[in-house]
Amino acid sequence: MEVTLPLQRSPSCRTVFSERTQFRIKPFLGFLPTQSFNWKRDHVAANITYRITASADFSRRRPRRISTPRSNDSTPRGFTPRTQVPTTSIQRRGQKNNEKKKVVAKAEAESDGIGLEVASTSESLFDEDKISQFEETVRMPEVDERILVESKDAEGITESEEKAFVSGDVDVSVYGRVVEEKQIYTKSSDDEGGENIEKEESVEEIEISKVGNNASRETESRNETISKTVDKVESINSVDDFHKRPSVKPEGVDEGYYSISEDKKKADNFLKLKLESEEILRKEALDRLASDNFKKGHKLFYYPEIVEPDQDIEIFFNRSFSTLKFEPDVIIMGAFNDWKWKSFAINLSKTQLNGDWWSCKVYVPREAYKIDFVFYNGNDVYENNDEQDFCITVEGGMDGFDFENFLLEEKRKEQEEVMRRKAERERQVEEQRRIEAEIVESEADRAQAKEEVAKRRGMLQELLKDAVTSFVNVWHIEPTEFGANDRVRLYYNRSSGPLSHAKEIWVHGGHNHWKDGRSIVSKLIKSESKDGDWCCADVVVPDQAVVLDWVFADGPPGQAVVYDNNHLQDFHAIVPKSIPGELYWVEEEQQIYKNLQAERRLREEALRAKAEKTVRLKEETKERTLKTFLLSQKHIIYTDPIDVHAGSTVTVFYNPANTVLKGKSEIWLRCSFNRWTHRMGLLPPQKMIPIENGSHLKATVKVPLDAYMMDFVFSEREDGGIFDNKNGMDYHVPVFGGVVKEPPMHIVHIAVEMAPIAKVGGLGDVVTSLSRAVQDMNHNVDIILPKYDCLKHSNVKDLQFHKSYFWGGTEIKVWTGKVEGVSVYFLEPQNGLFWVGCIYGRANDGERFGFFCHAALEFLLQSGFHPDIIHCHDWSSAPVAWLFKEHYMHYGLSKARVVFTIHNLEFGANLIRKAMEFSDKATTVSPTYTQEVSGNSAVAPYLFKFHGILNGIDPDIWDPYNDKFLPVPYTSENVVEGKRAAKEALQERLGLEKSDLPLVGIITRLTHQKGIHLIKHAIWRTLERSGQVVLLGSAPDPRIQNDFLSLANQLHSSHGHRANLCLTYDEPLSHLIYAGADFILVPSIFEPCGLTQLTAMRYGSIPVVRKTGGLYDTVFDVDHDLERAQACGLEPNGFNFDGADGAGVDYALNRAISAWYDGREWFDSLCKRVMEQDWSWNRPALDYLELYHSARK
Repeated sequence: MEVTLPLQRSPSCRTVFSERTQFRIKPFLGFLPTQSFNWKRDHVAANITYRITASADFSRRRPRRISTPRSNDSTPRGFTPRTQVPTTSIQRRGQKNNEKKKVVAKAEAESDGIGLEVASTSESLFDEDKISQFEETVRMPEVDERILVESKDAEGITESEEKAFVSGDVDVSVYGRVVEEKQIYTKSSDDEGGENIEKEESVEEIEISKVGNNASRETESRNETISKTVDKVESINSVDDFHKRPSVKPEGVDEGYYSISEDKKKADNFLKLKLESEEILRKEALDRLASDNFKKGHKLFYYPEIVEPDQDIEIFFNRSFSTLKFEPDVIIMGAFNDWKWKSFAINLSKTQLNGDWWSCKVYVPREAYKIDFVFYNGNDVYENNDEQDFCITVEGGMDGFDFENFLLEEKRKEQEEVMRRKAERERQVEEQRRIEAEIVESEADRAQAKEEVAKRRGMLQELLKDAVTSFVNVWHIEPTEFGANDRVRLYYNRSSGPLSHAKEIWVHGGHNHWKDGRSIVSKLIKSESKDGDWCCADVVVPDQAVVLDWVFADGPPGQAVVYDNNHLQDFHAIVPKSIPGELYWVEEEQQIYKNLQAERRLREEALRAKAEKTVRLKEETKERTLKTFLLSQKHIIYTDPIDVHAGSTVTVFYNPANTVLKGKSEIWLRCSFNRWTHRMGLLPPQKMIPIENGSHLKATVKVPLDAYMMDFVFSEREDGGIFDNKNGMDYHVPVFGGVVKEPPMHIVHIAVEMAPIAKVGGLGDVVTSLSRAVQDMNHNVDIILPKYDCLKHSNVKDLQFHKSYFWGGTEIKVWTGKVEGVSVYFLEPQNGLFWVGCIYGRANDGERFGFFCHAALEFLLQSGFHPDIIHCHDWSSAPVAWLFKEHYMHYGLSKARVVFTIHNLEFGANLIRKAMEFSDKATTVSPTYTQEVSGNSAVAPYLFKFHGILNGIDPDIWDPYNDKFLPVPYTSENVVEGKRAAKEALQERLGLEKSDLPLVGIITRLTHQKGIHLIKHAIWRTLERSGQVVLLGSAPDPRIQNDFLSLANQLHSSHGHRANLCLTYDEPLSHLIYAGADFILVPSIFEPCGLTQLTAMRYGSIPVVRKTGGLYDTVFDVDHDLERAQACGLEPNGFNFDGADGAGVDYALNRAISAWYDGREWFDSLCKRVMEQDWSWNRPALDYLELYHSARK
């Protein structure tokens, strides 16, 4: 009879058979339905069914061995790697056949009559209702036969393997690339008094070998191994019995306990057998791989053959095929992912495999995509695959790009941890510093308290010398013994002094040498208890009084005329019960100490809060300026979001209408990162698409984690054509939060001025402030300056001798120091060129500064400096440009590029022309001044490299919140109160009328360039409008100076209460004028940049300027320049005028003064607005950095 047992399982042979699946089939007497019966197993997958058929005559058939032939693919699983370990057929992926096929595998022995059928079907054969129905009507027979089906890993089905066929009674369909074995075994036993089935005399294995060409390679040793496994299989019950057949319960044993115990035993046995079987299969695979690779002369193989992340693998190395064949020790040394990740070194052990195979286990981390390694003897003998190293590909994990991003993310985490630790260390250092300072200050407070107590004790002793309890016939106190807070009666004999004829007598008193001022006031009345001219008053002795102090007067305080003050000595009386003892002074010292501590803490807290607010205001200003900088080119290019962060995706918007690509049918974006130096190189050109309702085009860019800058240019075609590269500067957008920071540049300024140690004009301010701003952006800056004998050494920190060198026939001594936090090298030639008591004004200035320029370059060369940028300024250091190109660029300073800045074209035009020719980039101090001088013959030929960049002011020097020259510190939040206090202080200092009037300030050098005729006109016009005017400045020309002296005298006579001209330089007064004035007038005829109007706005004063140079670029008229201001990301901030006559000045000045009179609330808001605009070096420094990078490109 036949019973068909369908079983649905996974298509992986390992999943199907690795559990040592066994079926117990028992025959029964009676009618057997013709249909099959089914039961459902735990694992259901892939529409595959497995059917076992048992025939009635199975015991009379002769078993026979059947094997499947190998496929034509003879590639072994082990191999010798080259640069990349070669792959085998088993490593090919993605070859699964997804078609639904019916594949039948029957293994049927003639005598056994038991077969295995594996079928693929589109329908599930498990019908639970039918199963239940069948189980109720038909008792399942038991045949004491065990069927063991084993399989090695089978992951997919190849076309050739699906067609593998074995003739005979057994059909085999092989699932996966390779099926190791399928074995069917039988065993008979007695069961429940039923029919005895004789045990087979021998158990023969039916082996289905791996798909391959060489079926003859099956060996008897493998059969013996499997036979032993069969014997072990016979020792346990089938899995189906384990779940289905009833258990025999011993008497007295709880049914639940017995069932669980037996089930656990069976499960443990099953697991043990499974592990043993897998180990046998593993050993077989290793034997085969070792044999195949040994025959082919391969040096190594590994197991498993598909290496995946997060697993252990075994690497086998044949010592006899390598340079290590005579070495007793073999060590593998390696790492992952092209030697970039997690190195390792492991000793190999000799294996039992045939051949000289050594092995070790290596854990493959989750991040690995490749294993790189070599072998060596622990000393100096290596096997490195002919200098190409060994490598194994890891499947299914990261690829190289993912791993690079992973490394970047790890680096970011590492940097965050470093920053956290650094912050913690700084916090601990600061805390330690605070504790130490607290100890020092506490000791100082204690010492001060002791000193104060000693002083008071000394004073008390002096008081006690003069103090008495009475003075005969003048005064006395009753009772004679009294203390603090007691009520006493003071008697005074009015006839004893100058108050004998006074109508009233009053006592004005205090205590402890008038320590707390007047604390006793009382009117004396006629004494009825004493004869003579005695009067008295009842008074309360003040708390803590030791000595009472008083005088007598003819009236109360404020009305008295005649006093009796004991001949200017006052009267003093001891408080007898309050004479302090030693304990009092100890307590007094402690109280003084506590008061000093509290006062100091309040001061420190106020200073700390002020410092924190200063830092916060600076950071907020920087953030606003950066956003303004990014939005300044929004009419051409911007990103969404504006703040680009590493690892994010951003949209780039571009408007070709404002560029050379206007009207082009296509626009292509070309993008990279980190100023075109990123490891990914240039991204593929990307065609931009138009946005709705606008002229901009857009494209999306993924920003890598190691980006700090986005770089763009745009073209008309994918392959190029016309480019928009921002006139050679390219477009750049900073990236925040990247794991890589921009490498610092080294900039060296060679200049003849530097504020505040050697300042004549604005050049010195620019050199110092620009250097500080660029240094604050994490770049390295040095300044080279002549060591004048008139140098202000007090402003140089750590000045010390550095070295000497010889050039030009003289020794040059070099000194170093810090000025405003910037490193400065002072050159002091011993020929005396700079020992002349001044910076400019000598007949040989050209010779002096020419020598200095050459000496500065020689210093860089001899000191081994390799700066990226050499920045020279104006005619005085212009020779640096051509001297560098002619004498030094090819002789040791080849890395450097020269940037030249024109501060004022009025001086040294010939030198400037030559510097323009030889410099790599050139600038001047404002965009408008660039246009104004573009026609000059010194500049015109070089406009292609000429750029206008505004100057800025130093926000630390010019800071109304921390200005020591102002009566009240202020910010934009309290600008009205701060400026009011400053105006009052200014009026008081200059003798002006203290009234609320519009005040115009003028701070300037008195030269024709500064518009002195317009200044005079503005002074009279302000006075006509009932305003006040203050001028601070001097003239280098004596005639101009005398002219203004005459004007000052005239104004003093006619308008002394509303005008004051200070014809000198006064730094503190300049700060007070900037803060106290309502308007600052700058009517220059030409002004390359101008710093006066910028400083005025920093202090909340409104600039009134003529439209020229930098004045036009920074002051936007409140009535006319709204659109122009908004294009720069600003709001209108002042008043300006055209022309160079009185009418022009009147137009701007009248509107300004009228605005002050007519709308004070609006005017106050304008003061607040201009204070919040950033005119520091934050923005110019960004522009200069772009220029420096462009020069280096």
